[in-house]
Amino acid sequence: MNTEVFENYESSVRSYCRRFPTVFKKSKGAFMYDENGEKYIDFFCGAGAVNYGHNNDYIKPKLIEYIENDGIMHALDMYTTPKRELIEYLEENILKPRGLNFKVMFPGPTGTNAIEAALKLARKAKGRSNVFSLMGCFHGMTLGALALTTDSAARKGAGVKLNDVTHIPAPYMYPGFDTIKYMQDLLDDDHSGIEKPAALVIETVQAEGGIHVLDVEWLKAARKFCDDNDIVLIVDDIQVGCARTGTYFSFERAGIVPDIVVLSKSIGGYGLPLALTLVNPAIDCFTPGEHNGTFRGNQLSFIAAKAGLEYMLENKVEKQVQEKAPIVKEFIEKEILPLDSRLKLRGIGLIWGIDCSEFPDKNFSDKVTRKAFDHKLIIELAGRDNSVVKLMPPLVIDKETLIEGLKALKAAFEDCLKELN
Repeated sequence: MNTEVFENYESSVRSYCRRFPTVFKKSKGAFMYDENGEKYIDFFCGAGAVNYGHNNDYIKPKLIEYIENDGIMHALDMYTTPKRELIEYLEENILKPRGLNFKVMFPGPTGTNAIEAALKLARKAKGRSNVFSLMGCFHGMTLGALALTTDSAARKGAGVKLNDVTHIPAPYMYPGFDTIKYMQDLLDDDHSGIEKPAALVIETVQAEGGIHVLDVEWLKAARKFCDDNDIVLIVDDIQVGCARTGTYFSFERAGIVPDIVVLSKSIGGYGLPLALTLVNPAIDCFTPGEHNGTFRGNQLSFIAAKAGLEYMLENKVEKQVQEKAPIVKEFIEKEILPLDSRLKLRGIGLIWGIDCSEFPDKNFSDKVTRKAFDHKLIIELAGRDNSVVKLMPPLVIDKETLIEGLKALKAAFEDCLKELN
């Protein structure tokens, strides 16, 4: 298998290919195939971009038909049929049934751009520059989003100072420590040295932070804190939205409504680039063109996004996730955790993490993912020191393939534990 062209000419910044050293050629459903015809179960899911599986049979013909009929492909933010149909479907079938009233903003086609738009909008609406963010979070790699993000390796890549963000200990970090009270104290104490923020930005499940599911009561308290202090609550649902947690929006379980919701990844329906910034109309204060991007009018992504939403609702994907979540949890608790008492499990819906941080060998989790690849399973890492093995299969994976992938993961853990002994 020829990888010479990548080694010779592709930038050294490449990362995932180093962990999965093969050349992929095809994909379908929960499977990826390399040039040698080897089949791999995908528990990576394009970092959450293909929730409905690779080359989904409902979405694909709609894309092909649109292309064959010479549908407009690029239109900046002009009015187009695909954009109108997506907005209408999103409003009538996703937002209104949930009692949500949001304006739909199309920033650039990436999640980090949607975060940038959210930050700029919150700062303009409140006339303040500071923002609160939680330790352990990941929000993107452009400068504004990176200022929110706490991963030290990612931050070092910026090459400049990352300003105007105050990082708050996440609620799981220090047992008994009240992060809501701490934030309030920062505002009330005239010697805190911290400026009042325009926004609090959170993930209801810290994914890259190590699969930490934030408590419902904490989420409710965070909403109240923002209400009490005239602060915009921004929920980053880029990775854990689109039904990943068992409801379309991850915050639904807490019964809260953010002021801004950021979506990307699987909102593109087919792995196509698309991002949305959903905004409370009361703070929709940008002037025309104040935030824009050449590819915010990606028409093919609009087609895929609408089809993805249709598929999600018609196939009751939220219910599928709720039914499959116990399968993952039970298998790991019964088959993998008993292999070693140092292993710990966290998760919700179809995003789970097996924490290996208690092992003296800090490369143990990395070795597990590499062994998993040998067992034809693609799976990634998350968390501090990349110590968490992160399971994120397509939401529509059939139960038999799900179990097959879990068995491959168990075998990988067994292999690595044998090597320790």
